[in-house]
Formats: sequence, structure tokens, C-alpha cells
Amino acid sequence: MKGQYGRILRIDVNEKKFWTETLDPSIYEQYLGGKGLASYLLYTLNPPEVDPLHPDNCLIFATGPITGSRIWGSSRYGVYTKSPQTGLYSESYSGGKVPEAIDSAGYDAIVIQGESTDPMVLGIHPDEVLFHPAADLWGQETYATEDEILKRFTQPDKGFRKPGAVVIGPAAENRVRFGVIKNDHWRSAGRTGVGTVLGAKKIKGLLFQGDRSRVLYDQEAVAELSKTIMAESKDNPGVQAYKSMGTSQLVKVTNAANAFPTRYWAEGHYEKWENISADGLHSQCDVKPRACAKCLMACGRMTTIKKGRHAGLKLEGPEYETIYAFGGLCMIDSIEEIAYLNDICDRVGIDTITAGNLCAFTIEAFLRGKVDFEIDYGQVDKIAELLHMIARREGIGDVLARGIRHAAREWDLEDIAVHVKGMEPAGYDPRVLKGMGLAYATSDRGACHLRATFYKPELTGMIPPDQIEGKADLFLEFEDRLTIFDTLVLCRFYRDLYPWETLEKIIHSLTGLDADKDALRRRAADIATLVRRFNLREGMTAEDEWLSKGFFRKNEKTGDAITPEELSQMLKEYYLLHGWDENGLPPDET
Repeated sequence: MKGQYGRILRIDVNEKKFWTETLDPSIYEQYLGGKGLASYLLYTLNPPEVDPLHPDNCLIFATGPITGSRIWGSSRYGVYTKSPQTGLYSESYSGGKVPEAIDSAGYDAIVIQGESTDPMVLGIHPDEVLFHPAADLWGQETYATEDEILKRFTQPDKGFRKPGAVVIGPAAENRVRFGVIKNDHWRSAGRTGVGTVLGAKKIKGLLFQGDRSRVLYDQEAVAELSKTIMAESKDNPGVQAYKSMGTSQLVKVTNAANAFPTRYWAEGHYEKWENISADGLHSQCDVKPRACAKCLMACGRMTTIKKGRHAGLKLEGPEYETIYAFGGLCMIDSIEEIAYLNDICDRVGIDTITAGNLCAFTIEAFLRGKVDFEIDYGQVDKIAELLHMIARREGIGDVLARGIRHAAREWDLEDIAVHVKGMEPAGYDPRVLKGMGLAYATSDRGACHLRATFYKPELTGMIPPDQIEGKADLFLEFEDRLTIFDTLVLCRFYRDLYPWETLEKIIHSLTGLDADKDALRRRAADIATLVRRFNLREGMTAEDEWLSKGFFRKNEKTGDAITPEELSQMLKEYYLLHGWDENGLPPDET
């Protein structure tokens, strides 16, 4: 099968050794690449029930057959491991320009095991891995670290293409359970604590540089597809909306639906939403569209704050999820202040969704007399202080650094804590968007909006948000298609431009594989079952695949709610469609 390098790089950082391996071609045909291939490697190579921060836990970087090609939306990489945040399967993705540098090293996947005695930076090149001492970088913030790695370890005399670096911040070094991996300054493999696994291995960053390219099945067909997609998409309303307003446009949409989580999930509408909306961002700040490589949407917002105490602060963002987490949950009504908190999270290297949820949870804990850290909604400086305390694991920050489940038990607030498998959800309220309840419950990595992006059909009227019966059928089709996206590795925002028929053409032109919709869905099902087996092996139970108690509280203003009976019905239908039993257990392997 074309579109693959046919090489897996294995690295043992304890022994400072590396070697390449090949896999049976049937593995590529079954799993394609990206998520499929990495999940296979993680299931095969990880010792069962290994602690996520143990040296034997693998951390896997993977690109896919689409990476480096001319197909739009292809500049993405994935990171896969066992999550220190959930104790289960972990996947996280990032875009920008660095993915093409990762791919140029010439490997389908890079598997890292072991733990270095001293901080290091890995240099990943075709047929070579360099182990650079980096003790002086330990403790540095992410922006400065990335700049220094590129300056210090780039090899300009090898004829390689442009380098790219991924890094962690001090939070991941301190084993905060939701540390991220950063690249291109503002891009993040942001969820499940993948950066924390790098920190446990004493890896401050990786520099990728090479000259390799995948051999595609039909280069001319790929080029023609790229031209066709551009011609058909340039005037697409969705493309134009992302280009003009980015993800911040969702603030208006979700508030209108009463699905914008507010005041730590007590409500679904923020009265001051206009201040933190797309219009607020673009009118109050200097904003320019910013695109990843090979992208026609440019959904990123390169933002410079024009006035006030943060004048001159520059960052890419804030994205919708960060606006919801700090603006809605923490009730901060200034887009400039949300950008400021976003910048803190980026510098120390923590996930903004989890961080905002935990800050709002702490506010509730104080107001309910559970903690003595004085803080209230809207208090930006106290929230900023709390973020730094989390990154340093100082005082109350040490409790929060261990995650929502630990904090909820510690403070006796499990009745209001909102999470699945120990990971907090994105900004789509399942009390209104009932399918998002199914999405959060069944996501392999914990409460996640991206595995199926099912908020899209519920918000746009493709299916009624309050429908229960039959909802799992459409949900599974969305999930299957986006699983194929993750095997390629392809940007989520191209979901409306790449229906099944287009995916079939893309995959054939890249790999030569003839696979129709049914065949691709079977591959997606194989990957879903493989990941489920991994989670079951690591101790996942039916209780883990359920919404936490906080989800079942009624909206205090509207009375909106999702009931256990509604969730149970959707879960049963979902399991049945997968061919699993009523508890979500796959049949025995034959």
C-alpha cells in the first residue's frame, strides 16, 4: 500500500538507543495510519495496567498517509499514550506548520519509551536520533523553549527542509496531570496530559527535520483533487465563516441555544456573552486570520490586544473552548482578560478546557465553604494566581494538579463535579444537546466533543437536539467518518467538505486502496473495538462510561436536564450498533 513510509522509529531514552522496525503490510491496510496505527502499537507495546508516568508507558507521535500531501487540511499530527489524567487511552492532535516537519523525518510513527536521568531534547531525523542535553531549558516557559530548541539544534547543513519543534512547559515537568505539548507557539496537543508523559520521561522537547516524502499512489490525482476541493470550497459559507470569525462564532450560537455552560455548569446562557463573542473579539482587538500549512480556512485568530492593562499582548486565539471555559464557567466578561488567561496557560503548558473547569470548580468550592482559597466568579487576577499555583503544584494548586476526580473527592463535591473518566467536557451542554451526552460518555479519552463533533448536527437542525430514540445511529456515522479523519490525520473542520465519497477518492489517490463507505466504516469499527479493548484491559468499567453526577443537575434557570434514562437508552443503542453487549463489551477475540 502506498502513502506509507513503512518504518516505525523506536526510541529508548534511558539507554539513549534507537532503531527502526517494519510491520506486516496487512497492519497498514487494516488501520491506515495515524490513530489506527498508533492505537495498534500502543495496545501491542504497552505493558497492561502500566502507570501512565512509568517509563514503560509508550508515547507515540504519528502522522498519516495524507500528511505532506497537497490535500487541504492535512497538516496535523497525533500523540497517543496512556493518559495521566484519566488512566485510560489518550489521543491528542495539533496543527500548525510543525506537522510537515515531523513527517519529513520519514516515519509513520515514533514510539518513545524509558525515562532519561537528565532533561533532554530529542533530535529526530531520517535514520538518526540525537540526544541533546537540555538541563538549562528545564523550567522554561514554552515560547522561549521552542525558540531556543530551533536556534540551538537545527541542522542547516544537511539539506533538510524547515525544522519544527514540539515542547512542554513547567507544568508538565511538575507532572500536572493535564500538561500539553506545544508547537508553533500557540498550537497544542492539548488534552489528556500527553505533555505530562513527556515531562515524566524528562524530555523537554523534540526537534524534527528531514527530507523525506511519502510515495503516493497517484500524485496527479491528488493534485487534481486538491484543485477541485479548492474550487468547490472557496465560496462555501462554512469556510467563509471560519475564515472571517474563527471558532469564536460559536459563542453566539451556543448561547442562543441555551447550551453555553455558565457559572460552573449551573446555567446555559451567559448574559454578557456579546462581550466575549466573535464580534467582541474582532471589534476590541486587532485580529488577523491565521492558517495551518495546507489550509484554505485560516480559522486561527492572530490576536493583538490594543488597549488596557494587557495592551500589546499577542497570541493565536482565544478559541471558542477557551472562551467558554474562562468566559462562561468563570463568568469573565472581557475578551482581553480571557486572552490573558489563555496566554498564561500556553506559557506554563496546561490545557485551557481543564484549567477553566477547575478554576470554576474551585470558585464553587470556596462559595460552598469547602476551601479557604478566597475566589469568586469574574476575579481574573485570582484565577491567574490559581493557574500559576496549579503549574507549580503549590498549595491548593497541588490538589487541582491531580485532576477533577481527586479534587472532588478531597473537597466532598462529587455531586457537582462535571467530567467523564476524569476529563472535563467542552462547551456544549448535554442538558440541551442530548447527543453530546452520548458523545461525552462514550469518548475513549474522556468527555470529548471532537470524536464525533456531534454538536454540529444538533445545533444546525440536522437532528432535533432533544431526540433520544435513533440518535445513536447518526452519531455513530459521524464518529466513524471522523475516526477515518484521524487515521489520515486530517483536520476536523473539513468534515463538511469531505463526505464519505470524497474520503474514498482521497484514500485511493494516496494509497491505492479501493475502499467504499462500508469498507471504511468497518475499519473505523475495528479501530473503535481495538481502543475499547485497550481501555477494558486498563480497568475501564461500565461506571466509567457514564456522565458524572454534575451533568444530571438541572439548569437552574431553564430546568433543562438530561436524565439517566435518556443516556441509558442512547448507550444501549450505541452498543448494539457496534455489535457489543449491553455493557459495551466486545465479543471475545477469535
